Amino acid sequence: MLNVENLRASYGQSEVLHGLDLDVAAGEIVAIMGRNGMGKTTLMKTLMGIVPATSGTIRVDGTDITGMKSHRRVAAGIGYVPQGRMIFSAMTVQENVETGLTSTGSKVVPPDIYELFPVLLEMKGRRGGNLSGGQQQQLAIARALASDPKVLLLDEPTEGIQPSIIQEMARTLKQIRDERGLSIIVSEQVLRFALDVADRVIVIENGRFVHDSPRDGVDADRVARFLSV
Repeated sequence: MLNVENLRASYGQSEVLHGLDLDVAAGEIVAIMGRNGMGKTTLMKTLMGIVPATSGTIRVDGTDITGMKSHRRVAAGIGYVPQGRMIFSAMTVQENVETGLTSTGSKVVPPDIYELFPVLLEMKGRRGGNLSGGQQQQLAIARALASDPKVLLLDEPTEGIQPSIIQEMARTLKQIRDERGLSIIVSEQVLRFALDVADRVIVIENGRFVHDSPRDGVDADRVARFLSV
């Protein structure tokens, strides 16, 4: 569903991603793990078109999206939940979710989105800025799902969220995958969450993938060493 070949990206003269290759199957959840500054967010932004790739190709369901603007990538099937959530704090929950409909041409939020996040249904008329951190994360995911993506990118989704909500988020992401057949890529530093949610764990170190393992065979101690400062 997602195919990345020899992906490179730079900030000015400084190359940050050094020829990454990544294949994500339909319905697969992949966790990209690494410390701050190792390239996780740059990878997400490059997949989304916020940071331009300097070389390589990105394909979604066979379509080459490498040169596309971000909004066209959304139409091609990429949903994005940025680090820090970036919801519209002055808009209501309903209005926030409706912004995700832009690429679909629909005017109506699919009812299954509110079934996934019943707390948002209760708060449809509340301003996004008045929600808790966990509720805002649910809102950001719901907004991304409204664009009917094939691949969902989540950048550091557990950041600033309490442990009980993190467990619930893992269950919800697996439910989304099962019900919608989505491929999901999560960039993450919390190993327990990654092992709860992912089918495969990849570690990025200094802009290169240095470890790639199915969850059942993952060496948790080795991954933890990569994550330690």
